[in-house]
Amino acid sequence: MIFHRLTDIQFEEVLERAKMITLADGGVLFQQGDEFRRFYLVVSGHMKLFRLAPDGNEKVIELVDAGHTFAEALMFLEQPRYPVGAISLGETNLISIDARHFQEILKSSVDLCMALLGDMSFRLRSLVREIDDLSLHSATCRVAAFILARAPDHRDDFDLDIPKHVIASRISVKPETFSRIIKGLKSKEILEIKGSKVHLLDREALKEAADVCALPVDAM
Repeated sequence: MIFHRLTDIQFEEVLERAKMITLADGGVLFQQGDEFRRFYLVVSGHMKLFRLAPDGNEKVIELVDAGHTFAEALMFLEQPRYPVGAISLGETNLISIDARHFQEILKSSVDLCMALLGDMSFRLRSLVREIDDLSLHSATCRVAAFILARAPDHRDDFDLDIPKHVIASRISVKPETFSRIIKGLKSKEILEIKGSKVHLLDREALKEAADVCALPVDAM
């Protein structure tokens, strides 16, 4: 996380200008096109970043979990506006960071700039891989990879506390296709989902279904 690179004095200055925000389920943090002034760290809960098509359909761009930041890349643009909307999934707590002040810190710290650019590069590589997944791999592969990424390492039962239609939009499948794939994986005794409860019946088989979506991206 970029905050680890801050000196104690810098960290205190950031905290002085930071704000804690609590959103109920479905709370709007900002709308697509709003003026950018702050970026955010998710403390608990989840944030859905999405874009609206001209016909009003919603496309989920990213799901941001606790411990992750979002919107900080906009600091490098002139007169930026949020290119997405942000809505909470369940009760969500965030820390709001003053972007202009953080920019001033970046100007005085090469190490911090490099850390932020490294994080942005990693995200870019993830987006490139996602484009490959969408164009080259099956919907079943994408569903398996998404579920496996959220499964604890040493537990086969866990909560998937994100609505299924949101997951479907995030991995670019129709909700009915998502449901059909889950039924297919259940019939093959790979996994079972009841409500928000997920039970992995055969983790290795799920890994095999997901592995084709985890091909490495060439270095950029």
